[in-house]
Amino acid sequence: MSKRVLVTGGTGFLGQKLVHRLHEEGYEVTALGRDQRIGSELQQKGIRFVQSDIRDKEAMIEACRNQDVVHHVAAFSSPWGTYRDMYATNVDGTSHIIDGCMKYGIERLVHVSTPSIYFAFDDRVGIRENDPLPKRFANTYTHTKYLAERKVDEAFQAGLGAITIRPRALFGPGDNAILPRLIRANEKKFVPLIGGGRAVMDLTYIENVVDAQLLCMDSPASTLGQAYNITNGEPVTLIDVLSEVFRRLEMPLRAKELPYWQAYSAAWVLETLSRTLLGNREPVLTRYSVGVLAKSQTLDITKAREALGYYPRVSIAEGIEAFTQWWRLQHER
Repeated sequence: MSKRVLVTGGTGFLGQKLVHRLHEEGYEVTALGRDQRIGSELQQKGIRFVQSDIRDKEAMIEACRNQDVVHHVAAFSSPWGTYRDMYATNVDGTSHIIDGCMKYGIERLVHVSTPSIYFAFDDRVGIRENDPLPKRFANTYTHTKYLAERKVDEAFQAGLGAITIRPRALFGPGDNAILPRLIRANEKKFVPLIGGGRAVMDLTYIENVVDAQLLCMDSPASTLGQAYNITNGEPVTLIDVLSEVFRRLEMPLRAKELPYWQAYSAAWVLETLSRTLLGNREPVLTRYSVGVLAKSQTLDITKAREALGYYPRVSIAEGIEAFTQWWRLQHER
């Protein structure tokens, strides 16, 4: 019998890619998510879909029944949001999945966290998993994801076979966040280049993350209770990525250089206006986003290479080519 695998966040960017790969490799997959339209598309391909919300404790526990492995991908991933809402999804939601795993004796929980927990508005390169974390987290998202990791660590100590990955800046066909936001900014006005876009960063092609998740399903017992950085292992600058993306899209890059202090101050004003006058609507620029664009941050993936056998098989250049081909197809329709 093939393993039965539950994927939370199965209608999201990463979740969909993982669900499709598991299905192709013969696993009995259940995708759990909120998007009924995408869920219907999954069902048409023979993939079981359960429409539910990670905040629903009883539903999450029940979803773990008769499963062997759980990939916990679902999260409230945004630079903006209330602490209450993010805590309910990222912390309580993780607790609900853990409760289900413990109740039904799940063999392994693969938890998707984030290396954003390392970010502290400064330049940091070659960050390892056990390097000190900031004394204060950059925003609500990073704080709640850190708390979710602690829940997973506690569950491991209580006997759950759990493993955590921290994939950085996912991109590829189907992406609706990183590169599309920059393309739309370029179409509407311009792409802000803070510090000339020379900050060094990591990107990770989506299928490489899926590779890492599959490796976590059968990794040695020594990998349990551990966290692993996942990136493409080839740091790049924002300006180089943008130049290549727009070259392949045959579009002019309209970039405007902004000093860090100016962009940070503008973001602070926009955040204040959002909280006081605009009903807490997400501002077009946040201080966190400014920091991510301006400060260098790269991760050391040696631990994942050595312990998991992880190797990023799709390069940044190949990933950009795949993304731009997909983008052109979407916008030629």
